[in-house]
Amino acid sequence: MSDDFSQKSRTQFNKLQKRLRHYVGDAIADYKMIENGDKVMVCLSGGKDSYTLLDILLNLQKTAPVDFEVIAVNLDQKQPGFPEHVLPEYLQALGVPYHIIEKDTYSVVKRVIPEGQTTCGLCSRLRRGTLYGYAEANGVTKIALGHHRDDILETFFLNIFYGGKLKAMPPKLLSDDKKNIVIRPLAYCREKDIERYSAFRKYPIIPCNLCGSQENLQRKAMKVMLKGWDKQFPGRLETIFTSLQNVAPSQLADPRLFNFMDLKLGREAVSEEAMDELDSGLGVLAQ
Repeated sequence: MSDDFSQKSRTQFNKLQKRLRHYVGDAIADYKMIENGDKVMVCLSGGKDSYTLLDILLNLQKTAPVDFEVIAVNLDQKQPGFPEHVLPEYLQALGVPYHIIEKDTYSVVKRVIPEGQTTCGLCSRLRRGTLYGYAEANGVTKIALGHHRDDILETFFLNIFYGGKLKAMPPKLLSDDKKNIVIRPLAYCREKDIERYSAFRKYPIIPCNLCGSQENLQRKAMKVMLKGWDKQFPGRLETIFTSLQNVAPSQLADPRLFNFMDLKLGREAVSEEAMDELDSGLGVLAQ
């Protein structure tokens, strides 16, 4: 933050930082995201979310009841115009251990995806595979991603509207090959809080538009929908997210999650004494 911060702005920043730290701390505790001795790899893209994630984790590292390492890792995918100096300079000034992986996934994506189509899906898979490989080779025990609550909700509705699935992004995930654990410490954080925090911090943002890909219009539609709800019905997004933590499989329709096939009646013969008590109670209510 700059030295010319007004007292009011500083107070607002302190409250915002405290709120984000609280949300991140709660998410870490609720899902046991970070344990003693963990080596946490923060995947830094140059966007507001990953900058904020790194900032909050470094802050919590000083007071956390467990000891853990933090390393920042960026994947330089060799997009034309990518400002290669920005992240190294920022991380050196911060004094945090970091590594830049250089891998030309950009050429692969442009070769495979037809011109004008969204490249985000393939780009994401290639990026994930590279980061998983680095984590395995370097003793990383947790891979921290910067997805926040709004990302999780957007994904939830994308899967409902376009995928026919009731799924989102879990705060903690074991990879299919069981070799990596992904954590999302910002899972309880609101995007609008992260945007404000990023503005206070004046991070050197690197925009994700260097590849020339079209914006994911479906996700954009979800974002517009959620922002509209948040404005018109304050608290609705919090309630929806809470519902993801309170799932009742017997009240849904997936026979793989609940055994509907073998439901049996559990009636027992009612004694005459119980029937007399019931008749007596109904009589009182009728009066």
